[in-house]
Amino acid sequence: MTSTELGIILPALLAGLLVLSTHVPLGREVLARGIIFIDLAIAQIAGLGVIIAFTAGIHEGWEVQLAAVSAALTGALLLYWAEKKWPDVQEAVIGATFVIASSASLLLLANHPQGGDHLKEILIGQILWVDYMTLIPVAVLYAAVLLLRHFIVAQENRLTFYLVFAVTITASVQLVGVYLVFASLILPALATIHFEKNQLLAAYSIGIAAYLGGLVAAALLDLPAGPVIIMVMAAMTLLSLISTSRKTGTA
Repeated sequence: MTSTELGIILPALLAGLLVLSTHVPLGREVLARGIIFIDLAIAQIAGLGVIIAFTAGIHEGWEVQLAAVSAALTGALLLYWAEKKWPDVQEAVIGATFVIASSASLLLLANHPQGGDHLKEILIGQILWVDYMTLIPVAVLYAAVLLLRHFIVAQENRLTFYLVFAVTITASVQLVGVYLVFASLILPALATIHFEKNQLLAAYSIGIAAYLGGLVAAALLDLPAGPVIIMVMAAMTLLSLISTSRKTGTA
């Protein structure tokens, strides 16, 4: 591997580690709460905010960030309200929200000459294009999120959970894309769901190994990094679930 490739992979790996720092613990909470697709829904809503800004002629800067986080927070508040209103069909509402946000994104970009490329960028991300300066504000935000989760969210304040979750997902989507955000949230938590001890450490280890292996494989094979990382993480999750199911006699 050349020094140029390492110069691209290292900041991308750091971006992945930052995403995992918040998404692994949040993913465990999502599984425990039974709201698996909330990540996809809010990530897609944040992406819709970016697309709205894009179609309005705003391609970068604080205005795009404001559009994304405003859309995500609005979506989080709506899902929180729906949870209180229709708790028995909450997962269905979350799934419907994802489909609606996705359809709105497609309609907004339907007649735009660069619409397909922009939608692809939001979905699979541009992790190989991140740089160290981009990661500094994200690192500060994630540090604040982890502190809030420890002192507030962990106290079962569901509204705070939704709002903190929305802000976190918004930052992550613009780093690595909707699909990799979902994979980072769900797959490490799912892979270790049957672990009897060191569950959090094991989830972090699987996530880190998947990002590192996926980035190296993508560089060597000249493939898009996001999908390769997801496939590596999915394979590791499947192997972990098979291994633990045999140990517990559930295979």
